[in-house]
Amino acid sequence: MSKHVLAVYFTQSGQTKQILDSFLKPLLADGALVDFLQVQTQHQFPFPWSIPVFFDTVPESVDVIPTALKPWSVSREQYDLVILAWQPWNLSPSIPISSILQDAAFKALIKNTPLVTICGCRNMWINAQEKNKKLLREAGAQLVGNIALFDRHPNHLSYVTIFHWLGTGRKDRKWGIFPRPGVARKDIANASVFGATVNRFLQSGSWEGLQPELVKQKAVEVKYSLMYIERKAGKIFKKWVAIIRKHPQNRKKILVAYKYYLAVALLIASPIILLVDLILVRPFSQKKIRRQMDYYAGVEWREKI
Repeated sequence: MSKHVLAVYFTQSGQTKQILDSFLKPLLADGALVDFLQVQTQHQFPFPWSIPVFFDTVPESVDVIPTALKPWSVSREQYDLVILAWQPWNLSPSIPISSILQDAAFKALIKNTPLVTICGCRNMWINAQEKNKKLLREAGAQLVGNIALFDRHPNHLSYVTIFHWLGTGRKDRKWGIFPRPGVARKDIANASVFGATVNRFLQSGSWEGLQPELVKQKAVEVKYSLMYIERKAGKIFKKWVAIIRKHPQNRKKILVAYKYYLAVALLIASPIILLVDLILVRPFSQKKIRRQMDYYAGVEWREKI
């Protein structure tokens, strides 16, 4: 009997849909019946983005505040599997994704349903996925797998190239010098390998062991340096948003200051902090670090780790 799959996604540039389509190829080839639900919001998030408009999403994305959705519908009341294809904004799930996850009808749809998350991002997805995990737990969904595809270039280079892509809409080499932004074509194509793994578990009717197998296939790779930066940055982002909430009349000015702070923190401060950590902290915290990395590679959600 054919399996019924719901593929939910939001995309601006088209990259997330490309990843989703690649992932779904083995499922479709095996006869799965796939319905697509493109998340659309009443407020339009433009692409390309101007830098001020992009940074204006910071408070709502960090605080996971939903925005109004356009009406949506699907053909079934229950599915054998839901695939959620998403992207992080500001170390949080994008506003359209966090909005659908807080929609009462969607929460009812995914309750007690196996769900796999798959994202395409610059490189930092851990904090955002933790927020996804919490929202999915509150909805009663069964998170059984997670896949994270990312830009493999160094952090400093991808910081430059992502804003080139966002600002121009072109996924090309800035000035003919920098690498192409976003998830590499070969990694997008390789998403079908992970789709084949998920399909095997789907056909078996048992999800036990899926995520460990995906981890072995490197569908998820937790890098210590990025994990460390994210854990620190997530707390700092919340403090900036708290300032904006306290002084809403100065929102634009505060976001300008935040923009420059972010550039300095990422490009100058973070290498120094990582060096200090490498010398004074990391050698003495190996068990704790391994525990954290194993947790973030998995699908369990805990309030504190």
